[in-house]
Amino acid sequence: MEQAQALLSSVFGFSEFRPGQADIVAAVLGGQNTLAIMPTGGGKSLCFQLPALCRDGVTVVVSPLIALMRDQVRSLQQAGVCAGALTSANSEAETEAVHEALREGRLKLLYLAPERLASAGTVSFLRRINTTLIAVDEAHCVSQWGHDFRPDYLRIGALRQALNVPLAAFTATADAETRDEIVTRLFDGQPPQTFLHGFDRPNIHLAFAAKDGPRRQILDFAAARTGQSGIVYCGTRAKTETLTAALSEAGHAAVAYHGGMEPDLRRQVEARFQQEEGLIVVATVAFGMGVDKPDIRWVAHADLPKSIEAYYQEIGRAGRDGAPAETLTLFGPEDIRLRRSQIDEGLAPPEHKSGDHARLNALLGLAEALDCRRKTLLAYFGETLDSCGNCDLCESPPETFDATQSVRKALSAILRTGEYFGTGHLIDILTGNATDKVQARGHDALPTFGVGREFNRPAWQGVFRQMMGHDLVRPDPERHGALRLTEKARPILRDEETITFRQDTLRKAARRPVAHALVSDEDAPLMSALKARRRGFAEEASLPAYMIFNDRTLIEMAQTRPQTLDDMARIGGVGAKKLERYGAAFLAVITGADATPVHPARRKLAGRASGSVFDQLQQAQADLARGDDGTGKYLSCTASTLRHVAERRPRSQDELERLPGMGPQKCERFGAAFLRVLAQADAG
Repeated sequence: MEQAQALLSSVFGFSEFRPGQADIVAAVLGGQNTLAIMPTGGGKSLCFQLPALCRDGVTVVVSPLIALMRDQVRSLQQAGVCAGALTSANSEAETEAVHEALREGRLKLLYLAPERLASAGTVSFLRRINTTLIAVDEAHCVSQWGHDFRPDYLRIGALRQALNVPLAAFTATADAETRDEIVTRLFDGQPPQTFLHGFDRPNIHLAFAAKDGPRRQILDFAAARTGQSGIVYCGTRAKTETLTAALSEAGHAAVAYHGGMEPDLRRQVEARFQQEEGLIVVATVAFGMGVDKPDIRWVAHADLPKSIEAYYQEIGRAGRDGAPAETLTLFGPEDIRLRRSQIDEGLAPPEHKSGDHARLNALLGLAEALDCRRKTLLAYFGETLDSCGNCDLCESPPETFDATQSVRKALSAILRTGEYFGTGHLIDILTGNATDKVQARGHDALPTFGVGREFNRPAWQGVFRQMMGHDLVRPDPERHGALRLTEKARPILRDEETITFRQDTLRKAARRPVAHALVSDEDAPLMSALKARRRGFAEEASLPAYMIFNDRTLIEMAQTRPQTLDDMARIGGVGAKKLERYGAAFLAVITGADATPVHPARRKLAGRASGSVFDQLQQAQADLARGDDGTGKYLSCTASTLRHVAERRPRSQDELERLPGMGPQKCERFGAAFLRVLAQADAG
C-alpha cells in the first residue's frame, strides 16, 4: 500500500483516501475478486485506477457508456497516466495510438464497451496484451431485470474465467437482490470480497411535492436557481420537449435529451453540459450514467422515478464536488399508475415483478415519509440515521393522524374479498358504493361494506397509497393488481400495533384531477397483462401489436373478463382465426389458469349457439357410451360428427342417421337423446 499511497498523492493529487477507499484498493491490489457498492460521487473509479498503476500488465475496464469512458481516459491522460479506449467513436488515429501503446507495453488501463466482448477475437486479444485485472464499472447493468440492463454484461463472467484473472466490480446502486445477481453472473456464485460503504450524500437537500401544476412547480424551482447547472428528469420523451420549450421561454438556457434523438445531437448536448455553466438538461433516464459533471447544483424530477434505486442514482448526479445541491421530486396518482403498468406490462417473471412493486412501494414510502427523508432513504439501504436537518420534512414536519382504524378497515376488506381485488373495488366496498360488480359478488353484504364513509374516494386512494408506501400491501402480478397483505400488516390487523399517516396528502389528493385512462383503475393491471402478452406475440411474429388485437379488443377483454373460449369468441375483434391462434393464451392471462384443451371441431363453434348444443350432445353421448344400463359395448361419436349434429339440427332419426359418422348403430344408441337435446335447443 506504500506505493498506492505515494501514487494517490503524486498522480491523483489527494493527500488521503476517502472513507472506505483504502480497504477496497488493498483488496484489488491483493488480487481478490471484489464487489464494492459505494455512493455516487464516492470515488469508485480511483479504486480500480490506482491498483492498475501498481500492478503489472493491463487492467481492462468494462464501462457502459462511451462518453463516460472518454471522459475518464482524458482525465487519466491529463494526470500523466497512459490510458486508452477502444470504442466505435474512435478515430483511426486514436485506435492506432492505443494499439501502439499496447505493443510498447506502456498502456496501463484499457477501456472497452461491453458490446466489444461479443467479438470472437476478444479473449485472444486480451491474453496477448497481458490482461491481469478486469474492472467492471456500473456492475448493476448485469441485472437482467434492472432499469439499466445491458445484455453484453452477461459475457463478463465467462471472460473472467477464460482469462483466469481477478475481477473488481463497482456500482452505486444495488439492493440485496441485485447484489446476489451480480455475484451469480460475474463471480459464478462464489462470493467476492464485498464492501458496502455509506450511501449518504449529506450535501444534497431532499424534497418531494405532490403535483399541483407541475410545469409551474418546475419553472419556479428553476427560477430560484438561475445560472446554476441542473437536470430535470421526465417520464416521456414528449415531455422533455415541451418542458424545455417552457424553460427556454422563461429565459433559461435549456436543452432536451432523450433516446429518440440522433446520436450526434445527443453528443452535442453532453458536450455542452460538460462545458457550459448554467445549462439545464431536460431528459429521460437516457441521460444517465455518463454524466460526470461535478458542479451540477440541482436535480428535479417532473415525474416519479421508476424505483428508489433509480431515484438515488439520479439525484446522485448533483453535488459531486461536495458543495450543497438541491433536489425536488414531484409525484401524483397518474405517476404511480404509470409505473405500476410498466411493471405489469414487462416481460419479467412474476417474482421479479413482485420485487419491482416492492421497490416502487419503497419509493412511495419515501414520498409519503412522516419524518426525515434521508433517514427513510438510508434505512432502505440498511443504514441508520436519526435526522439530517437537510430535507423538507426536517425543516417543516407534516401534519399526521392516527390511521390505525382506517387501515384495519381496509385490510379487513382485502381479506374478506379473498385478496382478489384492487383499490377501486375495495374503496367501493368501504364507502358503501353498491356497484353492479359489488352486488354481483355479494360484497354489499360484507361487514366492511360502508364502514369507511369517514373518507371520500380520493382520500381513500391516499390511504391505500400510504399503505403501499409502508409496504403493508402489494399488488399481486399474478392476480392482475389485486392487493395482498404483507407480513408487516398482520400486527396492525390483530390490534398489536398502531400506524400513523400524513394528513396533508389526503387533503391534496381530493383536489387532484383524475387522469384519463383507457380502463378503470380496477381493470388497469389486467389490461397491462394483456398488453404484455400481446407484445410477446407481436415480437415473435415481427408484427405491430395492433395486428394481434387492437386496444379496443383488449379493453373489452379487461372489462368483461371472459372465462371460456365461447365468451372470448364474443369479444369484438376476435375472429375465428385469431381465436384459434391466440384465444387460449389470452384466456389464461385473464383466468390465471391454462385453458382446458378444446377439440378443433368444438373450437370452430366457439361463441355460437351451436357450441352449447355440442356440449350437451357430448354429455348425452358420455352418459350412453355403454348403453342405458352401463353394461353395453363402448360406443362414441367423433367430435366432427357431433359438430355436424349441432350445426345441421336434424329433426328425425332418418335425418340423423344420414349425417356423416352416424349410421344405424350409433343412431340406435344415441338418436333419441340427441333429438331431445336438439328439440330443447330449438324451444329455447
